[in-house]
Amino acid sequence: MWNLVDEGIPPAAIGTSSASEAQRKTVEETKLKDLKVKNFLFQAIDREILETILDKGTSKAIWDSMKRKYQGSTKVKRAQLQALRREFELLVMKEGEKVDTFLGRTLTLVNKMKSNGETMEQSMVVSKILRSLTIKFNYVVCSIEESNDLSTLSIDELHGSLLVHEQRMQGYQEEEHVLKVVDDDRSNRGRGRGMFRGGRGRGRWRQPTNKAVIECFKCHKLGHFQYECPDWEKKANYAELEEEELFLMSYAGIHQEKKEEIWFLDSGCSNHMTGNKEWFSELEENFNRTVKLGNDTRMAVVAKGSIKVQINGIIQVISDVYYIPELKNNLLSIGQLQEKGLTILIQDGTCKVYHSKRGLIMQTNMSGNRMFFVKALMP
Repeated sequence: MWNLVDEGIPPAAIGTSSASEAQRKTVEETKLKDLKVKNFLFQAIDREILETILDKGTSKAIWDSMKRKYQGSTKVKRAQLQALRREFELLVMKEGEKVDTFLGRTLTLVNKMKSNGETMEQSMVVSKILRSLTIKFNYVVCSIEESNDLSTLSIDELHGSLLVHEQRMQGYQEEEHVLKVVDDDRSNRGRGRGMFRGGRGRGRWRQPTNKAVIECFKCHKLGHFQYECPDWEKKANYAELEEEELFLMSYAGIHQEKKEEIWFLDSGCSNHMTGNKEWFSELEENFNRTVKLGNDTRMAVVAKGSIKVQINGIIQVISDVYYIPELKNNLLSIGQLQEKGLTILIQDGTCKVYHSKRGLIMQTNMSGNRMFFVKALMP
């Protein structure tokens, strides 16, 4: 019947007074078909629009009227849809953004696309959400993809799963682990660090090293790494890293009356260490490792855990701290602090530790024996 919409009733089918009986029958049949077409159109058109075309006598007249009214609007919708498609492809979750907020932005955009004529399958939206989450949701995405059929997973089910994982992460982060580090069991042999540089990003592009801001771990001068230091004596403070061993470049047997309150900031120490078991709030006992000191002696690491310290009235949580019963001092590894993203500034006899959001969190002046330490209390 489309020819009646596209071309209208043929002139031959329009009856005249002199038309034969056969011609009149053909006219009636054509008009009846046209009424059927009009009925189909009436069923497909919104009531608001229907009120504006009730006076049209044929299906072709209805169709032509619709084209004149809405053809321009269709072109506008196509242009809008192209812009919305681009926005949809570029949509990603922002750092720190809540799951509810991100899904709200995504579904608002999807609804706009649908209103402009886009056919959007639910599985397409689910896949887009999963690939647009931030890095901290990577393990969640893997879990969801492994345990669900994405072609049948609903948006509501995905939303619920993401909310559960988000709540778990928030609960884990209630105590801010400002000094938490990841132990990758690698030595810091021959490394220097820029005084103004933050922590290392793994798997990310890094700018070329500017040696002008590199501090040597040996002489503490700027401009070269430790392995390039002209003052370096091979056996003075260096210990080769062996299997199941870490090394401690600078160990000072300094005795304080209240040693449990003193934590030394050590640029040569490969890991946070303490000999006082009372500091630990969490402790993994089944842990065996050894550290080799600069004088070739070795100490056993019998446990690893987290400690809480109160510095300048603020409670900090330090993770991956080694418990070495024989150790005389408490040591904070500057290397681990920088790997976490903290910035260490040593200038004019003062060492300052900055957090990217909280600003200055530690500050200490150099002691008479050229050491930096902070006084900490058990909370």
